[in-house]
Amino acid sequence: MFDFTEVNPMAINFLYPNYEVERNYDRCISCRACERQCANEVHEYLPDQNKMVCDDSKCVNCQRCVSICPTRALKIVKTNNTYKENANWTGKAINEVYRQAGSGGVLLSSMGNPENYPVYFDKILLNASQVTNPSIDPLREPMETKVFLGAKPKAIERDARGRIVNNLPPHLSLSMPVMFSAMSFGSISYNAHESLARAAEELGIMYNTGEGGLHEDFYRYGKNTIVQVASGRFGVHPDYLNSGAAIEIKMGQGAKPGIGGHLPGAKIIGDVSRTRMIPEGTDAISPAPHHDIYSIEDLRQLVYSLKEATEYKKPVIVKIAAVHNVSAIASGIARSGADIIAIDGFRGGTGAAPTRIRDHVGIPIELALASVDRRLREEGIRDNVSLVVGGSIRSSADIVKAVALGADCVYIATSALLALGCHLCGSCHTGKCNWGIATQNPELVKRLNPNLGYKRLVNLLTAWKHEIKEMMGGMGINSIESLKGNRLMLRGVGLNEKELEILGIKYAGE
Repeated sequence: MFDFTEVNPMAINFLYPNYEVERNYDRCISCRACERQCANEVHEYLPDQNKMVCDDSKCVNCQRCVSICPTRALKIVKTNNTYKENANWTGKAINEVYRQAGSGGVLLSSMGNPENYPVYFDKILLNASQVTNPSIDPLREPMETKVFLGAKPKAIERDARGRIVNNLPPHLSLSMPVMFSAMSFGSISYNAHESLARAAEELGIMYNTGEGGLHEDFYRYGKNTIVQVASGRFGVHPDYLNSGAAIEIKMGQGAKPGIGGHLPGAKIIGDVSRTRMIPEGTDAISPAPHHDIYSIEDLRQLVYSLKEATEYKKPVIVKIAAVHNVSAIASGIARSGADIIAIDGFRGGTGAAPTRIRDHVGIPIELALASVDRRLREEGIRDNVSLVVGGSIRSSADIVKAVALGADCVYIATSALLALGCHLCGSCHTGKCNWGIATQNPELVKRLNPNLGYKRLVNLLTAWKHEIKEMMGGMGINSIESLKGNRLMLRGVGLNEKELEILGIKYAGE
């Protein structure tokens, strides 16, 4: 009999698979499509039995095999294996202890915060016109969804002859209040970047390069590109700065406020290495702070250095995470010379972040936005900057509510990736994305066809644009500018008095 007392406790795997692959053998024809399509090597063919088997422990629930199976023989279910019931020590908490006890490492996660924190957009309702103020039919009447981002003058200036003096600083012109948020080349694939760039061009909006530089093939999309300068300065050089329509200084990110970025060396290959200007196989580690920025005065210096480098032809964006004192931070940024402030809420996605930081640091974007907009208005500097917000914008309704809370525009990323085929499996950091998005593996990258990908993005935002017009028309509003900061169009449900106060809205029925 085997003596279990001799087993090394460190060799025992205490973790049960999170998911189980169920195979209907009456339907399975052993075509091996699942085996060929799974980068995680979950599926295996046994020739002596002419049978497919699987290793559940490797499954990340990306749903690739389920989608590809020609006979619908597969489904993935969450395991029903449970620990002894304990309200404090949940199965998730226990598994995390087991993982760290076995590895000694920091827990890493991809995508956005999955915890059950309030989603305030879901507790805000929109208004609609009835009798006293007529609604507008967007099918028959003009509706303006165009947005201009950048500092705006407080009053019209005229010369001695009464003509308007055009002294506007540089602006971004968007066909609708949406842009594709920062996702770096390296964290996502070449084909994903191409899809975003082509969609932005066709839609008349912007996409953000992220902190990985800009591939030489995409310089032709410059008029629809925001280039980013982050703490690691990867891929930053004069041609890069001048290639886009705007420059974004990344000070913080919603999924990981207060820390830098990390792209594993396994993804730093070929064009990614050349674009980022770092050796192949080297981890791209962005420092937590910009080592030349330790005050608003230092930030102002970088803002004007970038403006000087681009001959004052491009607006400068400063991106920050939504944190507890965000309104005070935004007030300083509005006085720094920046033209646009981007705020990323704690539900924002990422390729990889320490799990504890992603799930416990920061605040919801709805509260941050309302707080910042109110503070800038109270200080009389709201026109100094435009406000762009992100952090899990899921639909056109979220956009309309964000604009009514004070945003000029929103950033989207996760919803864009979903349009490209992402299934939120949360394994972006592994580089084994079965949908060809968060990977640099050539065999996986080619699974995302940019000719189809960009069209899906165009379809998504075209649909959202129609819905935005419908909702605005129902309110009796015919332009985005008239909706901006119009909190009278909003009412809260299931919110306490303090939440309503911060959001600046009334309770439903008032």
